[in-house]
Amino acid sequence: MPSYEQLSELLDPATTVLLTVECQQGVVGPDSALPELAGEARSSGALGQVARLVEAAHETGVQVIHAIAERRSDGRGANHNARLFRAAERLPVQQLSGTTAVRVAPPIEVADEDFVVRRLHGLSPIQGTDVDALLRNLGCRTLIVTGVSANVAIPNAVFDAVNRGYTVVVPRDAIAGVPSDYTPAMIRNTLALVATVATTDEVLACLKRPRRAGRG
Repeated sequence: MPSYEQLSELLDPATTVLLTVECQQGVVGPDSALPELAGEARSSGALGQVARLVEAAHETGVQVIHAIAERRSDGRGANHNARLFRAAERLPVQQLSGTTAVRVAPPIEVADEDFVVRRLHGLSPIQGTDVDALLRNLGCRTLIVTGVSANVAIPNAVFDAVNRGYTVVVPRDAIAGVPSDYTPAMIRNTLALVATVATTDEVLACLKRPRRAGRG
């Protein structure tokens, strides 16, 4: 675990961005296409922790980006080259553009200054989307990655960010996957090798820490 000072140094609000991944109603909401994942995101407290981080980001001037996965009603542009994509096509709830399913799910609040980045293809919220360009234009050095799922999109986001030169912080209680025991194992054996792993409370303490004059 990083020390308070080490983590605080990484989490300068002026150069930190908070990314929420697929925290949308059709994924983690009550009428989710993936009820097991939605249940885990809620029962584990992960969704609530994401909401706390977003609220703190709004209070401290940290930029928030919400990454949303969706598809067109005709399916054009979507991937069909993996079992995951083919299974998603048969789900009773579809993540269709413009529907309730692709709205950010409560209790997460979206502020006017937030970015909502939508993708029609692939597995990553960063690769092939506007996220990387936005991060660079925002002067981001540290990316906080939260949301779902620990099975696919979260590791994709972490690896893509690290490969692009960003330092990644993962609040381990603000991500979720299935089954419930998979997430801590994946964090311990995979994400901890490339990202700084902390808790939501530790991240919040650093974001809200008074900064010396001249700091962002």
